[in-house]
Amino acid sequence: MAEKRNIGRLRKRLTLRFGIEEPARMAFTEDISSTGLFIKTANVCKPGAVVLVELALDNTTRVTMEAEVVWVKKVPPQMIHLVKKSGMGVRMNRFINGEAEYMRFCEDLVSRTL
Repeated sequence: MAEKRNIGRLRKRLTLRFGIEEPARMAFTEDISSTGLFIKTANVCKPGAVVLVELALDNTTRVTMEAEVVWVKKVPPQMIHLVKKSGMGVRMNRFINGEAEYMRFCEDLVSRTL
C-alpha cells in the first residue's frame, strides 16, 4: 500500500495520556511527526473522534494538544506486543500548550536521523 502522508514519521517512544474529555488513559507513541503521531494502545477511539493528548517530551516538559483520530487498528490487549501496529493514528488539530517545544523536539529528531 502506498504511503498517504507527505511528512515522514520518526520512530520515537514517548509516554502520553489521552482521552475524550480528559487525558486519563496512559499509552506510548510509536512514531511522531510535526502533524501527527501514532498512539500504541488497546483502548482505541473511533475515527473522527477528537481526543486530548498530554505528551511527556522529557521529565519536565509536557505538551497538551487536541487531535483527531484518523485511523485505528484494534487488537486484543494480550496481543498488543505481538502486532506491529496496534492503536490509533491521530492528526493534531491544535496545541493547548507546548507547541514550540514539540516542534523543536521534532526538528531535533530529524536532524539526529540525517
